Amino acid sequence: MALPKKKVTVDSRIVSQRELYDQVFQLVVKAPEVAELAEAGQFVQLRILNGSCLLRRPVGIAAADKDKGTVAFIYRVVGKGTKAISELKAGDTINVLGPLGHGFDTAAKKPLIVGGGMGLSPVLFYAAALQGKADVLMGGKTKGELFWQELFTGKVQDIFCTTDDGSLGTKGFTTTLLPELLAKKDYDLVVACGPEIMMKGIAKIAKEHGVRCQVSLEKRMGCGLGACLSCSIDTTNGQRKKVCKDGPVFEAGEVFA
Repeated sequence: MALPKKKVTVDSRIVSQRELYDQVFQLVVKAPEVAELAEAGQFVQLRILNGSCLLRRPVGIAAADKDKGTVAFIYRVVGKGTKAISELKAGDTINVLGPLGHGFDTAAKKPLIVGGGMGLSPVLFYAAALQGKADVLMGGKTKGELFWQELFTGKVQDIFCTTDDGSLGTKGFTTTLLPELLAKKDYDLVVACGPEIMMKGIAKIAKEHGVRCQVSLEKRMGCGLGACLSCSIDTTNGQRKKVCKDGPVFEAGEVFA
């Protein structure tokens, strides 16, 4: 059984906030205690201090700089909570609880990162942790949605793109190009994050090619600590597990049949 991860709760000063794409923001906070502990694949729970939102909002860690003591998050505005977070400015304060959960395996020799939509945020941290050993396959509806290319440049070896409309890279989904990449390259791990239907397809293809696969699940959660049970899921062995505490990263075979 995995040992509990160390976590902290800190009021953190916002260093910067900028809009990367339509309703997609990058938030950077000064939180040296979190930066020191963070592992690729973990997340935090953010709480706005003005009391406008009762519950914390879970956000994946996109980057952690131990030297600067900063932690970055990339998120999309989807409701009241994230809207309120997006309205915060540099110099404001936000409460950070984390890092939470378990991260990806960073011992792989040649991993392939596969991400779609906002699922590319937590795997950006993973790419940096691998120090250029990984490749990334990213998918989006249009060329504009793959602004992520710039963020991954310098952190990975090769970048492969798919778009629904064919405006960039291969026309289709990540699962369209994945079999070709697994057949041509000698990957020892596939790391996936994005829509569940995408990850199920990726897990299936990876299994067919005999490549280990880890997936990062996203579920609505209240506490983020395993107490409220709102993020509980069924696993393939019949056990119930909590995404916040047992995940968010799981071996694909544990959650997808």
